[in-house]
Amino acid sequence: MTASRSKAASLTPPPDESQITIRHLSGAEEINECVALESEIWHFSDADLVPGQIFVVAERTGGQVIGAFDRSRPVGFVLAFAAIRDRRFYLHSHMAAVLPAYQNRGIGRRLKLAQRDDALARSIDLIEWSFDPLQLKNAHFNIVRLGATVREYVPNLYGRTSSPLHSGIATDRLVAQWWIRHPRVAAILAGKPPKPAQSAQPISVPLNIRELVEGDPEAAKKAQSEIRMQFQQFFSRSLEVSGFDMDEREGRYLLEPYKH
Repeated sequence: MTASRSKAASLTPPPDESQITIRHLSGAEEINECVALESEIWHFSDADLVPGQIFVVAERTGGQVIGAFDRSRPVGFVLAFAAIRDRRFYLHSHMAAVLPAYQNRGIGRRLKLAQRDDALARSIDLIEWSFDPLQLKNAHFNIVRLGATVREYVPNLYGRTSSPLHSGIATDRLVAQWWIRHPRVAAILAGKPPKPAQSAQPISVPLNIRELVEGDPEAAKKAQSEIRMQFQQFFSRSLEVSGFDMDEREGRYLLEPYKH
């Protein structure tokens, strides 16, 4: 999840990418900087903020706390927890954040690749995270740029939150699965994405859906309900999201039968 750009942010001089460093964080002082970023980006109330103690626990128990810095200034981070399901160890990436003035400059991708490098070094094959199906830029990043696939839709995963980014509607989420050793992921990261099959089933989301969420919440709730139903129907038929495309009107999730 990332915040949209503000007018003030758009007037900020662009950062010098050569000065951006990515590294693991440790210690209360550095981790509290992540909490400050979390507050600045999501504008959560204190009740919804992930506290610094949770970052410390994640870092000490096999998770990840990785930060992005412009020289000494923190500008983004990822937080992941160690997880296990069906006797398989994996990482659940709970938060990924980049300050608005630093978005769309490859920093988010560098943070995710740092997650991948760390996981590979520890013989971990899978990183998962959830994302809002209505956030089409995030969908493009997760599916097209990183090669994540999706097989699960969770209605109202976090309940209603205090963040204005969630606009008071249900926090429905897709669950991205990033199989970081898979040849498909390697090809996508190398800039050689496979083409979706012509038979892929689309789920369309209007490009202006976020404007609808902010301006007409009731209409947005209806659209969200229809999108939820389509995902649940396709997932019940053993299809997965393996592709995504966009035009000037809409974004389209592309679903095919499981490949692995």
